[in-house]
Amino acid sequence: MTRPPASLIALLLLAAAGSAGARSSDRNQPMDVDAASSDCNIGNDAAPCLLRGDVRIVQGTLKINAATADLKRAGGDIQRVLLTGGPVRMEQQLDSGELVRANSSTVDYSLRTDTVVFTGNATLSKPDGSVSGERIVYNMATGQIQAGGNGTSERVKLRFLPKNGAGAKGGG
Repeated sequence: MTRPPASLIALLLLAAAGSAGARSSDRNQPMDVDAASSDCNIGNDAAPCLLRGDVRIVQGTLKINAATADLKRAGGDIQRVLLTGGPVRMEQQLDSGELVRANSSTVDYSLRTDTVVFTGNATLSKPDGSVSGERIVYNMATGQIQAGGNGTSERVKLRFLPKNGAGAKGGG
């Protein structure tokens, strides 16, 4: 069996992602963070803010759980969050009302670009399908997903579910 060309796979990913992005109102919501411990310098934007132990982050419909979080700030706003933990789990409701769930070993969430990079046994799923691989880049504003394996034995895996939900319980 021949493999489909990379351009076809990219088109299929775009179709699976749809045009709906993350809940647009989430960006304007406060970000609530709690953890077992923190080491933050609130008065200095350039200083790191490291959180450890069952870190939970909520911003609107966005919910993240991780073992550690390193928050990077600039101009009084959080610009980037680096998350680690076995695994980091994320979920967010799209403007369409669908729920996106993801998990991986590490997550690099750039609030400035609305981009999330999942690395290490990464999986992203929506009601209409899923993608998994060693690395997934998810643009929360556009819904675009790019995924890749490690170049050797690890491969990107896609699952497309029919609109009527039939086959959702099947293997593969």
